[in-house]
Amino acid sequence: MASHPTAPATPVPTAPHSDPKWLPHGRGPWRRYGMAIMLTLLAIWLRTALAPADSGGRFITASLAVALSALYGGFGAGLLSTVIGMVLVNFFMVEPYLSMAIKDPVEAFWLNAWHLINQLVVIGSIWMMQTQYRRLREAHQEAKLSQQRFLDTFEHAAAGISHVALDGRLTRVNQTFCQLVGYTEEELLRLDFQTITHEDDIAPDKALQLQTLSGQRTSFSMEKRYIHKDGHTVWAQLTVALMRQPDGRPDYFISVVQDISGVKATEAALRTSERLMRQAQTLAGFASWEADVTNLKFHAVGGSHLRLGLPSAVFTGQQLMALLHPDDQARFWSEWVLALKGHREYNASYRALIDGQDRWFSVRAEFERDADGRAVRAFGVTQDITQRTLAELEVQRLNASLEQRIQERTRELKGAYDDLESYSYAVAHDLRSPLRIINGFAQALLEDHPSLGGASGGHLQRIMGASKKMGELIDGLLKLSQYARGEVQRVPVNLSGVATRQLEELAAADPGRQVHWTVEPDLQLQADPALIEALMQNLLHNAWKYTAEAADAHIRVFSQDADGLRHYCVSDNGAGFDMSRAGKLFQPFQRLHPPHEFAGLGIGLATARRIVQRHGGSMRAEGTPGQGATFCFTLPDGVE
Repeated sequence: MASHPTAPATPVPTAPHSDPKWLPHGRGPWRRYGMAIMLTLLAIWLRTALAPADSGGRFITASLAVALSALYGGFGAGLLSTVIGMVLVNFFMVEPYLSMAIKDPVEAFWLNAWHLINQLVVIGSIWMMQTQYRRLREAHQEAKLSQQRFLDTFEHAAAGISHVALDGRLTRVNQTFCQLVGYTEEELLRLDFQTITHEDDIAPDKALQLQTLSGQRTSFSMEKRYIHKDGHTVWAQLTVALMRQPDGRPDYFISVVQDISGVKATEAALRTSERLMRQAQTLAGFASWEADVTNLKFHAVGGSHLRLGLPSAVFTGQQLMALLHPDDQARFWSEWVLALKGHREYNASYRALIDGQDRWFSVRAEFERDADGRAVRAFGVTQDITQRTLAELEVQRLNASLEQRIQERTRELKGAYDDLESYSYAVAHDLRSPLRIINGFAQALLEDHPSLGGASGGHLQRIMGASKKMGELIDGLLKLSQYARGEVQRVPVNLSGVATRQLEELAAADPGRQVHWTVEPDLQLQADPALIEALMQNLLHNAWKYTAEAADAHIRVFSQDADGLRHYCVSDNGAGFDMSRAGKLFQPFQRLHPPHEFAGLGIGLATARRIVQRHGGSMRAEGTPGQGATFCFTLPDGVE
């Protein structure tokens, strides 16, 4: 079985050799013609020296000189040697000797003519031989250069090239093919193409080869996978042509292999991206489309019209208008025209009647424009927002219903609050009368019977104390109820001035105590003056009361920033409290200290927090038993 021979091991020269020494080309004219003169003179001298002039064969030595001159110097040198030889022969060897006179002109003419003809034949033959040799040598050099160019093209081609015998053996490979499959040239020449072909591609490759061998085709092309030496797959575009011998029999295959692994990877990534995009569009209810603006014809891309339930993938502007809700048709056309002119972006939503049901769609589009800025094509996406729109409408309905219910509930709560306020006032008023009667009769008994003493007098005193305590509790309830109603009137309030004045009043009311107090100047805030007055009165009264047993009592009013808010604080170094019981501080009538230690009803801090909350603020407390307490509050919209 014939196969293409492998390339020669030695490289072919890329430039022709110089001509052989006996060829005239490459020699200068002085050398060629000078050599002709020298050879001719030498030949005539030898003839005259070796034989008498009339001995015959006068032109033999001259003919030898002509042949040598032609071989060395070419046609011109041979012709020059012929002429010089004829002149010298006639001068030295024809009677009369040493003279150009001719004794027998006829003999001399035929003798010289015959010599000239013979020499022209010799010179012409030599010239033709030299010319033919030169042409053959140039053709040989051109063939070598052509072969070298082929080898250079074969070895350095960007595509992999291989010659494959009819039995599948690799007989020649270039470097690109070696790099493609990871084998050396020596390793590949010991393998067949099936060894480096993916098993799923061997059968299709062989089938195409058989069709080529049978004459059904002269070449074939296919995408196939090669197995790289390290095991990974290499995708390639394979083009194969069958070479035949001069008698037409198949000789070998030439395979051109182009690596398309990058293209395949890009195609795979593109398919993945398209699949993910289709999935995303399906999940989001998107449909892609393009439109011929001139003819106003719309075309849904990739069957995406099915996601929207549209009857067709292609529809005209009239068909689209027929789908739209009558109330949205004029707006659609107006917005479309403005977007075509470039006056606005096309981003709108419309209603459409599909399958007898109202559907809502959100539409966005961009336009491709010509050199004059005229829109020629539109590309857009449409999203089915029916569920979202229905949900929004339901939310709006619920909000309207909720707002109505809130208003009704507010009226009910206000009525109940007013009823509770009236009830509280009535209860407080009704409770005061019996208390006044009890306290009055007890006092009358003491006044009418001053002799009462002992146990009876003590009982009357306890009755009067309990009725007084009950009155104070009723006043606290009324006060707490009072601070929880009414509208807050916010005006600028000088908190420093309020605190200073109240501390001065406390000091004047209790001159026997030495209390050191400091107030940070220029504490300004926006609040209800009456409520702030009550707030500071409760906080400062508490601080004054609970520092009664401190050796060096001190009260401080100041502010600090925390968490982006201004905090107003009242601190003291009095009795303090246990932080584990801080939850009871702001509950009405809850006290952390026994009545015999510190008097009070337990309503002050509850009232203070109620005032702060009515201003939209918050209140906190920190304390340590025996070391004092700090109460801080925030009031939104405060002025620093």
